[in-house]
Amino acid sequence: MTALPDPISPLSRESAAQAFADILDARTSEEAIADFLLALSDRGETSIEIAEAARALRARFIPIDAPANAIDVCGTGGDGHHTLNVSTAVSLVVASCGVPVAKHGNRAASSKAGAADTLEALGLDMERAGAMAQQTLDDLGICFLFAANHHPVMRRITPIRRRIGKRTIFNLMGPLANPARVTRQLIGIARPDYTGLYAEALEQLGTEAAIVVSGEEGLDELSGAGPSVVVNVGTADLQRRIVPEDAGLPRHPIAAIHGGDPAYNALALRRLLKGESGGYRDAVLLNAAAALVVAGHSPALTEGAAVAAEAIDSGLANALLDRWIAYS
Repeated sequence: MTALPDPISPLSRESAAQAFADILDARTSEEAIADFLLALSDRGETSIEIAEAARALRARFIPIDAPANAIDVCGTGGDGHHTLNVSTAVSLVVASCGVPVAKHGNRAASSKAGAADTLEALGLDMERAGAMAQQTLDDLGICFLFAANHHPVMRRITPIRRRIGKRTIFNLMGPLANPARVTRQLIGIARPDYTGLYAEALEQLGTEAAIVVSGEEGLDELSGAGPSVVVNVGTADLQRRIVPEDAGLPRHPIAAIHGGDPAYNALALRRLLKGESGGYRDAVLLNAAAALVVAGHSPALTEGAAVAAEAIDSGLANALLDRWIAYS
């Protein structure tokens, strides 16, 4: 078995690349991997280490092809607020506005209902959705890239992460390893202090345009309750601090978007797409507005929120969900 470097000090790009290649290619023991990941987490990962971990995972995923203007809307999860599925709803709304969305996601790890769980409760067959991801992206402008289908090398790492029982660098990997190789993203992180570090990693990975956001209360999306930290990457150009009023939207307490099990979240998402008003709708409009700006589809948050609201109120987003389910 290959020995991993001692991460007491930041790793060079070459050392980090080799370490994550050894981890993902099973050239080192599970005990050594656990010790390495814990030591990185305790010391605090660098942008180079995050970028090289993502690069190693990208080199080993099962890809699909996406249009140049495709976008992903994804959070790292783990914010502990157990909210409704905001990024999943945003993906449907944005796709119904004509922006291709390659949604990367998984089942719940720390929440009650992940994107895959809620979409499944809505009637999407996860196995068929995964197998037909390329076709639905081409035909409908949306697909769900179920992480378990596209990252076979993670099968060995997942049990190790569960045994560790705390955040590691792999909790940051989802948005950085989209199998459609999107270059435009809205990424939510549950740790405001990591937004700058994460943005640096995205720049090293050649991202064309992205915004990394974190609600100041530790929400892995733009918060509908108050201010959010924003860091621009590439050609993205939003203000560094966003409040709901910047998109012409009112504030709501986080309790307004508290979720439940997959059936509960699915029902809430369907009601939202049928025009129900409230905190969930406004959180989705705020994040959809930011995604539409990053995609180059809207010039500013207020215009993006209006476009997103029209996509819901006209029935386009709900109809898209129905057509997607019909494919499965």
